[in-house]
Amino acid sequence: MSQLTKFNKAYWTVNIGEMLERTAYYAIFIAITFYLSNILGFSDIEAGIISGLFSAFTYFLQMFSGAYADRLGYRKSMLLAFGLMPIAYLSLGLLPYMYEGLGLVKYEVPNGASALIANMTTHTEYTGLQESGLRWLIIPVLFILVVTGSITKSIIRASVARETTTETRAKGYSIFYMIVNIGAFSGKSIIDPLRGWIGQRAYIYVNFISAALCVIAFVVTLIFYHSVNNEGEGKSFREIGKGMLKLFTQPRLLVLILISAGFWTIQQQLYASMPKYVVRMVGESAKPGWIANVNPLVVVLLVNVVTRIMKNRSALSSIFIGILLVPIAAIIMSTGHMMGDSDIFGLHPITFTLVLGIMLQGLCECFITPRYLEYFSYHAPRGEEGLYLGFSQLDSFLSSIIGFFMSGFLLDKYCPDPQKFATHEEWLAASAHAHYIWYYFAAIGIVAALTLVIFSLVTKRIDLKKQV
Repeated sequence: MSQLTKFNKAYWTVNIGEMLERTAYYAIFIAITFYLSNILGFSDIEAGIISGLFSAFTYFLQMFSGAYADRLGYRKSMLLAFGLMPIAYLSLGLLPYMYEGLGLVKYEVPNGASALIANMTTHTEYTGLQESGLRWLIIPVLFILVVTGSITKSIIRASVARETTTETRAKGYSIFYMIVNIGAFSGKSIIDPLRGWIGQRAYIYVNFISAALCVIAFVVTLIFYHSVNNEGEGKSFREIGKGMLKLFTQPRLLVLILISAGFWTIQQQLYASMPKYVVRMVGESAKPGWIANVNPLVVVLLVNVVTRIMKNRSALSSIFIGILLVPIAAIIMSTGHMMGDSDIFGLHPITFTLVLGIMLQGLCECFITPRYLEYFSYHAPRGEEGLYLGFSQLDSFLSSIIGFFMSGFLLDKYCPDPQKFATHEEWLAASAHAHYIWYYFAAIGIVAALTLVIFSLVTKRIDLKKQV
């Protein structure tokens, strides 16, 4: 029997829905700080805080939305989420046109040139938007995406647990995570060609593409998602509350979440620091979308290989290897300034070292994430998979807040916006230590690795005592 036939139609349907939703999400998330700064006029620090909270609460609410999905039912919950997402993405695309129509901003190309010819000089002229409270309309729109995203992420991860067996679960999560990264790769592939074609307006138009993808996900779910594995659905709120309280009495899971947050704080820099860092240091011709895509490409190519290699090792052993390597990735990304100005394999030295570091980060993900999800799924009682898999994402909640908040302040301090300076020479002096940004995240990775060693030793000793 082939690997494909080991999984049922419900399993493959939720994976396809996840791929479409992840494509939509990463198409806008790779450019979210540019959208907030270049389209809506927020500062680096403000953009870092807003995007950090957007990402963080998408993960935080998964625990609650996963628990509620256990009550409402997975199919109804997914249809609700996929039905609301297109509205939110359309709103992200239409808000800038509303501001432009009100005379608060102009998204234009200087000297009347066409965007196709002069796309790299396309700029935004603010005529009141930065002082207007109307730009804060972005918050309720992002809130819709937070709620709907938390629903789909918790349900789809829990569905993988429901639709697999003990024997097929590691493989099931490996395939799932490969498909997630196909979606991530596809989404991040959109923005750079679009930016090269229409300049700044790419950060607006990409939202319409995301809306269309979510409509397709809704149709696929409506037609094909029917699961017989619905144990635990229809719980009372009292039962859900008891389950959530029980989660917070499991110190192993809580500590592992904190350790994993160290890895994800570094990983968040693909979206928080790297896009602005590379565009400011290399120039407008840099392609942050393609650079970030190195990560999902590595995962797609290697996650199943790594899972097979580590299949006879414990989940914690696999997680440890990944976390041990991640600070090395951050250090590699800091070394571009040391390599002169000559291209390396056709890439600017800063781009080259970013690519190397991100490749290593992708390999770390292969060791960490599928086994991390597997670890939590095994601790989940039958019928509470949504709750436990939502709870597992608290590491991403913490890392989003820490990673994006740090990014805003670090970019402002070490790699500020060139438009703040009267001359290029002033900006060069202000950004002379831009690579220091990566040292902060390398330090976080080292602390996470050391903490995991202690965690592994302590839990192993506890387990041995229980066996006596």
